[in-house]
Order: sequence, then structure tokens, then C-alpha cells
Amino acid sequence: MSRFYARRRFGMVTALSALLASLALVDAPSASAALPTPVSATTARTYLASLPVATEDRTGYNRDLFPHWITQSGTCNTRETVLKRDGSGVVTDSSCAATSGSWYSPYDGATWTAASDVDIDHLVPLAEAWDSGADSWTTSRRQAFANDLTRPQLLAVTDNVNQAKGDQDPATWMPSRTAYHCTYVRAWVQVKYYYGLSVDSAEKSALQSHLAAC
Repeated sequence: MSRFYARRRFGMVTALSALLASLALVDAPSASAALPTPVSATTARTYLASLPVATEDRTGYNRDLFPHWITQSGTCNTRETVLKRDGSGVVTDSSCAATSGSWYSPYDGATWTAASDVDIDHLVPLAEAWDSGADSWTTSRRQAFANDLTRPQLLAVTDNVNQAKGDQDPATWMPSRTAYHCTYVRAWVQVKYYYGLSVDSAEKSALQSHLAAC
């Protein structure tokens, strides 16, 4: 083989490798999935400083007090809407149920191909909201909170990870993927600030610590 053809072949292989690498980057799941982009760390720190600090009180909490998975459009409820928003190649049937697709969970880095393996997490849990001031809200405001697609409050994640999180705040639970911590706490503070919710002292300290690293 002549040097000319050897160089040409090498150049073609190099170009092909670069193209494949670029495609891999395009197909790689986004670390923030489709969660509405939270406020910046600087803004989150400002918001956090203004949040009232109060002891949590769960007296009277019942999940049914937060009407959730309401109809959003046509036959699609909130869960189905988030599954379509956060998934890739999602196909739905006539009732808007996802029949195929894939979902990347930014909490743990897992990818799922069955909607039954995915939960829609309330980033600030309903019980946490109740503890922090939602006990005094109207039912309509609690419904708005439980179905909020505008703020960074709803996210498709691995079901058992969501179940392990439960109603914990950042003082006792954070996503296992440390790369997602900054996004998570920025979103948490934004949601609490928008809805006028309080934080407890341990929660505030944890949020301050994580935001300092953003």
C-alpha cells in the first residue's frame, strides 16, 4: 500500500471514529433529564437565606389531601405527561399509557425500558410540604403543588430509589449520583421558595453545605 493511500485510509478511520464519538455524546443521557432548569446556585443561596426556619409538624397529614395525577391534556394525566417529557422514544396508547420507550434516572444513573419501573418523584415530597406549611393551604393549592410541571418539582426516576427516598429531606437523603447533587438542592430550594415553605435547621444546614459546593 502506498503512503498516499495509507494516509488517506488513516484519515478516513480517524474521521469515522470522531463521528461515532460525537454520536455517542448526543445519545448519552442528560444529567438533568427533562427537569425544568432550576435557578442558579447563587440565586438558590439567596432564596435559602430568606426561608423561615421552623420545626416540622406532620399532624393531620394524608396524601389524599394533595390531589395528584390530574388530567393535563386530553387523556394524559400528570404522571403520563412527565413520562413522555422525561423519556426517549416514548410510545403511548389511546389512553396515554406508555407502551414503550426508555427512561434515564438522574438519581442513580439507571436506564429503564418499562414505565412500570419508573416513579414520578415529587422532588419536595408531599409530606415534607405538609410539614413545612402546606397544612394551611387550600386543596386547590395543594393540587397545584402536587402536579406542578412548571417548577423543577416532578421527575421520572427509578421506582425503588424514589421509594427509598420516601419523605426525606436533604439532611437525611440525597441522590446516589453526586453529580446530581447541585441540581437537586437548587431545585429543592426553588420549589420551597416559590411556595413559601419553611425549612428545619438540619435541612437548612445540609442545603447550605451542598450549595457551597455548587
